[in-house]
Amino acid sequence: MAYLDHNATSPLRAEARVAVERALAIGGNASSVHAKGRAARALIEKARAQVATLAGAAPGDVVFTSGATEANATALWGAVQGAADAGARITRLFVSAIEHGSVLANATALTERFAGLRLELLPVTSDGVADLDALRSELREGKGRALVALMAANNETGAVQPVEEARELAVEAGGLLLVDAVQVAGKIAVPRADYVSLSAHKIGGPQGAGALILRKDVPFAPLYLGGEQEQGRRAGTENLAAIAGFGAAAEAVRPEVPASARLRDLFEARLKRTDPSSVIFGGKAERLPNTSNFALPGIAAETSLIALDLDGVMMSSGAACSSGKVKPSHVLAAMGISNDLARCALRASFGRDSTEADVDAAIGSITNLLARVRSRAAA
Repeated sequence: MAYLDHNATSPLRAEARVAVERALAIGGNASSVHAKGRAARALIEKARAQVATLAGAAPGDVVFTSGATEANATALWGAVQGAADAGARITRLFVSAIEHGSVLANATALTERFAGLRLELLPVTSDGVADLDALRSELREGKGRALVALMAANNETGAVQPVEEARELAVEAGGLLLVDAVQVAGKIAVPRADYVSLSAHKIGGPQGAGALILRKDVPFAPLYLGGEQEQGRRAGTENLAAIAGFGAAAEAVRPEVPASARLRDLFEARLKRTDPSSVIFGGKAERLPNTSNFALPGIAAETSLIALDLDGVMMSSGAACSSGKVKPSHVLAAMGISNDLARCALRASFGRDSTEADVDAAIGSITNLLARVRSRAAA
């Protein structure tokens, strides 16, 4: 089996599995003051420090959540409501057109909930990189406090975004910046921002844990009420086992030097030789070292995914957050890719256990698929 879907979920690390098992054995609630409760609290605080180190933050800045979707929603709603509560309302939301659905959907919902809040989608280049000239112009010409949402790297194309420049523009305008850093953790440095979201299962931790990194003194109101967990910033009993696994994965991933760029480049070179008409999306941009978003023109993604899976090769079509549905990518649409070509898009994402044998398997399966398609076309 060749698993090339690490951007969807990177399989559980041995260190994370051990941490999860130890946490499950404790069986205490971290809010309790007895021995088991104190042991549970110690595990959570250890994980908080481990995640903070990965993110280049202070442990007190880390708020554990159920995942990055919740972290993004909490950041957006928390920032807008918190700013309103403090009497310094946010009136403008700038969101890149290639953001994850959890950012796009919540940003839209916020404009329906808060009167006077305007949403602007930031365009991207044909290689999927945010157009900061548009953001610069909007921030300088418009009025009102702004919140900018720009992911660190796109989950589909792997295109790395100009987050540092966006941060400078936001600071200059007196605005705030939210960065979805889910895909960069463990691959490249996690950037600085007012709000940063992370996910455990993208770095070999368990599913069901994530984190929101809150810079000190940023406007914030909790999304969930009813308890004082996470210093009053996220009510509800913490998912002890998942959080412990998250921390262990965060510690394990830090020393790694990504070697998947060689495999990604090898895969793309062999893909081009196998099918010269194949298209690499975002190939001219700086990309994550493990991600290849490509298309076999004329072959629908559904057809390719089934053929690959039957050969034991696991890839995906765009993001893995649509209940298993294969549909045209809003990311590729924002890049100006035609709907016909976008429907053929596949994503191969390599990980820590990937090998050249995985590339061989993927190219072999694609070669067989192309031969079958061409044979039927010639018949």
